[in-house]
Amino acid sequence: MTVPEPAGVATRRAALKLLDAVLRRGLPLEQAMDAACSELDRADDRGFAHAIAAEVLRHLPDLDALIDGATEKPLPHDAKARFVLRIALVQALAMNTQHHAAIATVLPLLDGGPRKLAHGVFTTVMKDAVLPSPPHLPDPVAKRWASAWGKEAAEAARLSIAAPPPVDLSLRAGIDTAEWAAALEGESLARGHVRIANGRRVVDLPGYDDGLWWVQDIAASIPARLLGAGAERRALDLCAAPGGKTMQLAGNGWQVTAVDLSDHRLERLAENLERTKLAADVRTGDAASFADGAPYDAVLLDAPCSATGIFRRHPDVLHRATDRAIAGLAEQQAVLIDHAASLVAPDGVLIYAVCSLEADEGEQIAKGFVARHADWRIDPVATEELPAGFTPDKVGRVRVKPGTLADRGGADGFFVARFRRG
Repeated sequence: MTVPEPAGVATRRAALKLLDAVLRRGLPLEQAMDAACSELDRADDRGFAHAIAAEVLRHLPDLDALIDGATEKPLPHDAKARFVLRIALVQALAMNTQHHAAIATVLPLLDGGPRKLAHGVFTTVMKDAVLPSPPHLPDPVAKRWASAWGKEAAEAARLSIAAPPPVDLSLRAGIDTAEWAAALEGESLARGHVRIANGRRVVDLPGYDDGLWWVQDIAASIPARLLGAGAERRALDLCAAPGGKTMQLAGNGWQVTAVDLSDHRLERLAENLERTKLAADVRTGDAASFADGAPYDAVLLDAPCSATGIFRRHPDVLHRATDRAIAGLAEQQAVLIDHAASLVAPDGVLIYAVCSLEADEGEQIAKGFVARHADWRIDPVATEELPAGFTPDKVGRVRVKPGTLADRGGADGFFVARFRRG
């Protein structure tokens, strides 16, 4: 006769699979959800498994320090007992789970000696443990960002990872910003923008079913803002899904062609266009080779990147963005921007953007592009083109660092550069 496992164990098993997918196999947390949670039927159980994994990743260096301080010999970083202890400790110390429930729901995931070890370490740690607030960044990330942007920015990143950020909404063109800030019980930081508190179910908010807005961080709205009104000119949005910038451009009068390599992600883009009642020519294609024979007045390339700029809401990126991965992405970005430039009309404009806090994916790509193409130059961005609180650098590029809008809920890390021929 099989003894049923205690309630809640399946959810912790899913969280364990999620952490394994991120930390051992390098997968994005969201991408790992379907496989890891395949045994969970209820949406709330899937959501809790995701929340546990995300909180572990948010506090990972500090959780490991607690574990290592309670063992005579450090556990291997890929040891199952270490993963299980991370899950138990983060629940007890950061998620208000009763201590006995936190450990009882993970011990069935271990057998024999590791099970006894985990129980003993948990008991020892919980005698006087607290998690630092704010959490520490992974050491390689902290050193890299302090070197690139200064210790103050690295410390600002620590502060901003302490809790999930607020949610930004971009309003469809023509919608009254003040009216909808009030209707959504939020605040506006720019024209066409509303910021609301985290934790609200967006599909239940006013205006969602009518397609009056979409979720988009204020920093992510900058690239399309820099193109201004389209007046029926042609724009190409490369790597377009899930479509925030496509919708901005379409709503602002551009005739948009939206290209992405992923059919699955393009389905989401098409759904977003249908909901917002905006139009674009959606095509499956590789941004490194796409061409349709006619130049575009504007090309916007939001290139694949390490995504370290979105670490506040996706802490898994901090543990996947290795130096090797960043170098590989930078090589790809150089190829993509060169091809994107070939699609721009003689008097057109090119926007390059990444949601990355790595200079190798931002400033160095922009410098390298201009160095390779003598007929292209930076088209400096003016402060008045940007939402309040954002400023261009000394050569007119936009670098959104940790600490931007810190007193208003922050912003994702981003890099944007605008180029013209001449």
